[in-house]
Amino acid sequence: MRTIFRTFAATAPLAVLLALTACGAPRDEAGDAATDTSTETAAEDCTPDSLETLTAGTLTIGTDSPAYEPWFVGDDPTNGQGYESAVAYAVAEELGYSTDEVEWVTVPFNAVVSPGEKKFDFDVNQVSITEQRRKAVDFSSGYYDVRQTVITNKGSAIDGATSIADLADARLGAQVGTTSYTAITETIGSSEQPAAFDTNDQAVQSLKNGQIDGIVVDLPTAYYMTAVQLDDGMIVGQLPLPEGDVEQFGAVLDKDSPLTDCVSQAVDALREDGTLDQIASEWLEQQGAPELS
Repeated sequence: MRTIFRTFAATAPLAVLLALTACGAPRDEAGDAATDTSTETAAEDCTPDSLETLTAGTLTIGTDSPAYEPWFVGDDPTNGQGYESAVAYAVAEELGYSTDEVEWVTVPFNAVVSPGEKKFDFDVNQVSITEQRRKAVDFSSGYYDVRQTVITNKGSAIDGATSIADLADARLGAQVGTTSYTAITETIGSSEQPAAFDTNDQAVQSLKNGQIDGIVVDLPTAYYMTAVQLDDGMIVGQLPLPEGDVEQFGAVLDKDSPLTDCVSQAVDALREDGTLDQIASEWLEQQGAPELS
């Protein structure tokens, strides 16, 4: 089993508060759909001596800023704390890179999924794998199963909603360019134009100001927002999966990157040996949330 970055004593109380979600490591049946590659790269080609990284001997990993909890801790991806930070370092170790051979760069979410040459070897930033995005970038195998979730403040217009129909006239918002935003139009079908925000922090402020009734985010982020960022925050419920499909987060790579197959193999190995489950238990302790029918 690989080394898993543990919580430092100074951050333990917050980590315990944030370690809440209903989703763990990805399910095996979704793995085949998570990568574009049709042939596997030989193991000897997935080492620092063979990998064509941006900088020889260094693995450059991107994410956005701020880097939100529980995916990262303290807005510092380099500390190995939080689910995605720990997964990124585990992938690096699987590929043969030590901690001091990993370099982090800040990349806005929209720049990650847009066409164009990337300034990272791979990026982890809660990016859901979609066929539309595959036209512009590569994805690794999925490392996390996603459920979209609606949150609000107690006493709001959607406090007490139990079904999608109850959200039909709600004013909802989400970060622009995300599957959370898409879920408002395609899954909920709200009659109100969704509010688009550059960051989740802006969405939270809009909810506090009463400009929107609720926010759509992934479940772990929903727990963080309602527990930490909102005084009266509450989870309304999880949205059903579109047509029963599994939505997954994947590492993002440049289109036709020579690293895609190796990163996918690393993620697959972490799933198979239980490392992803171990990391999820550390940072995303399982707990349920209501289901919206």
